[in-house]
Amino acid sequence: MDVKKLLDARWSCRAFLPDQVPDDDLRAMFEIAQRTASWCNTQPWQVVVTRGEATRRFGRSLTEHARTHDPNPDLPMPAGYSGVYRDRRREAGFALYASLGIGREDKDRREVQRLRNFDFFDAPHVAVITTDREQGTYGAIDCGGYVANLVHAATSMGIASIPQAAIALHSDHVLSYLRLPEDRLVVCGVSFGYADTDHPVNGFRTTRADADGAVTFLD
Repeated sequence: MDVKKLLDARWSCRAFLPDQVPDDDLRAMFEIAQRTASWCNTQPWQVVVTRGEATRRFGRSLTEHARTHDPNPDLPMPAGYSGVYRDRRREAGFALYASLGIGREDKDRREVQRLRNFDFFDAPHVAVITTDREQGTYGAIDCGGYVANLVHAATSMGIASIPQAAIALHSDHVLSYLRLPEDRLVVCGVSFGYADTDHPVNGFRTTRADADGAVTFLD
């Protein structure tokens, strides 16, 4: 099993074709992700997956809400980005906007691109991942492992995807729209489908630090 090739092949898609993923492939993708490890095997994730017109209706509703309401996430968002984290975030942002020809001072086009998050970049599907409120931080961590396995399962099947914390910025609306119970917390969304490889936004890739920048070995 060449895990490295699979991880190297995955990238975040921001322009999709309208074609839906066949039901058999959908089920297979989520069955693979279901093998994710979790603390005490609690498997705290629950997932709502939309198809086709249900995705478009949800996207229109969420976009309008995001346009007119302040964020109200279930989970705390980053308080800030400093040092190398700020540098990495800027590098990714600059590459994204450069791929679209959007200048740093072009606030109108930047706002249009920001709102694209909430229509899932025209993906035919979005998976909304929620965690069990009672399990707190570690439930959310387990869901992060689930998301990683889900997007790599998708990649292995030729399905493009993008994990989106932006969707969780408006958790109140997401929970209400999807009629989810109060014991669920929105972690993120994963938009997925088939990539529009002709779109310039899909031409850039983010970089990664090497292991020495993240791992300390002790003898």
